[in-house]
Amino acid sequence: MTDNDTNTTAASATPAPASSAPIATVELGGPGGPRIGVQGFGCMGISEFYGDTDELSARDTLDAALEAGVTLFDTADIYGRGANEEFLAPFVGAHRDEITLATKFAIERTDDPHHRVVRNDPAYIRTSVEASLRRLNTDVIDLYYMHRHDPAVPFAESVGAMAELVQQGKVKQLGLSEVTGPELREAHAVHPIAALQSEWSLFSRDVERSAVGAAAELGVTLVPYSPLGRGFLTGSFTDAGRDLSEGDFRKRQPRFTGDNARTNAALLEPVHKIAAAHGATAAQVALAWVHQRAEVHGLTVVPIPGTRKRSRLQENVAATHLTLTPEDLTLLEPIASRVAGDRYPDMSNTSAARE
Repeated sequence: MTDNDTNTTAASATPAPASSAPIATVELGGPGGPRIGVQGFGCMGISEFYGDTDELSARDTLDAALEAGVTLFDTADIYGRGANEEFLAPFVGAHRDEITLATKFAIERTDDPHHRVVRNDPAYIRTSVEASLRRLNTDVIDLYYMHRHDPAVPFAESVGAMAELVQQGKVKQLGLSEVTGPELREAHAVHPIAALQSEWSLFSRDVERSAVGAAAELGVTLVPYSPLGRGFLTGSFTDAGRDLSEGDFRKRQPRFTGDNARTNAALLEPVHKIAAAHGATAAQVALAWVHQRAEVHGLTVVPIPGTRKRSRLQENVAATHLTLTPEDLTLLEPIASRVAGDRYPDMSNTSAARE
């Protein structure tokens, strides 16, 4: 079960609009929180899941992100079985005072590549944070997420254990991923939650059922993962078997499979039309939609698209300067309701399955 997005494959042929203006900043978790760039960086694809990786290109992209004003860097202990955190350690060390570092615990991988175990028990949390601190070679994690919630473990226990990490100075702020609105409120009553990370895009609007409203009410920053639909919203995919390399986890994602992929590719016609009208790319339209959808709900968002290429990073960041018209938004509104296939093969650990 994985989170960050990517646009590592070819996007629309339309040139991306360039902008030298700095991206806006927001306060993570509301007033008093660290000020971060309004777009973050999802680090997952640097290690695995989206095919072969190139270390030099990935490190160059991290530098480009910081240069562009991106300051929230998001990883997790599951990515590469800890390798992603280890890869980030030199970058974190070189820029510790310039960045906000987020990582996650709760998902254990097993010998079966298609099976995950979710753990929220306090003992596991205490062990996990020490391992992440060691791999990241840092004394403190700025934002520590519960990657998935195990309903069998009360929030009083799991979030209570996370709160102890704050008291001990090992963690600064707490986050949750893929919880419902009622669950967010329940956890927030135990200890303030700064951020909620959930999938939110033109293809995935489950989070609007209850979590978005709760986040707005509580002043929680929403961190949309996969704002590009795992790359599908770049307009690059029509048939997963043809378009994806071996080892790419999207080959078993329902929305990238066979007839679903072809159906979903056809849904992008208005995205391409709008992109052409703005001299933008499909990816930029998708990212701009996330920012403007958040304005409708009155909450702060910091999407975390991921990429391994400097050019794609610059394309993503430029989307923060793109404003869609009311007519554009009307054309985009029906897309999510027509998407074929679930977000994951197994939805049992995602908020939509519990609402």
